[in-house]
Amino acid sequence: MAMSEEAAAAAEAPETPTGARRGRVRLKRSALMAVPAVAAGAVLMTLTAQGVLAAQFSISGMPFTITADRLDGKGFAQFGGLDSMIPDSPNQGSTGGQVLVAVSAIKNAQITNLCQSVDLGGVNLVIHAGDGGTPVSATDLTTDSDMLSGDAEFTNIEIGGDASTYTKAGDKGKGNPGVFGQQADTVVLTHLNQHNYASTAVGFKLPNLRLSFSSKGC
Repeated sequence: MAMSEEAAAAAEAPETPTGARRGRVRLKRSALMAVPAVAAGAVLMTLTAQGVLAAQFSISGMPFTITADRLDGKGFAQFGGLDSMIPDSPNQGSTGGQVLVAVSAIKNAQITNLCQSVDLGGVNLVIHAGDGGTPVSATDLTTDSDMLSGDAEFTNIEIGGDASTYTKAGDKGKGNPGVFGQQADTVVLTHLNQHNYASTAVGFKLPNLRLSFSSKGC
């Protein structure tokens, strides 16, 4: 997760598809996921203005989409972050080269029917995996998102803690001091849809992996 000393405007996130199934899901989207994403944005604007957050690495600025039928996670944390591009990045658009994100960290994750796509300008690079009976597995997984939707279920959740004190998702699940966050023993996400700017994992296994170029993304 990249940080900056100056306040930044968040990138505009695309609207979530509004099909019949998504319409029913929209009202059921977990408030527990929405609260830190919204509140962390306000906290981050204050912290960056005060010089609390420091730059760590640069993102390309090309967002990518991830969808999945189901994600089962053990050891979950989520907190605010600020991702930064290189100076004068050709992808910065109206963002000023910085994007407010919600960082989600999961110690161990199992992902069923994973799709990942990135728009390369008229053509999409698409990856499918975990749809042949064996789910994708990841350890110490993090994603930096400016949009996340789906149905969420948590066990033993804690909301509003200082993200620097979190332990349930391991070292990857720690934010900066004073940053609003939440953590839980487990998380189950169904009908997952993420708009991301970065993702990392210590271990990542993708059974039944296929990579292709397509006119349509996930």
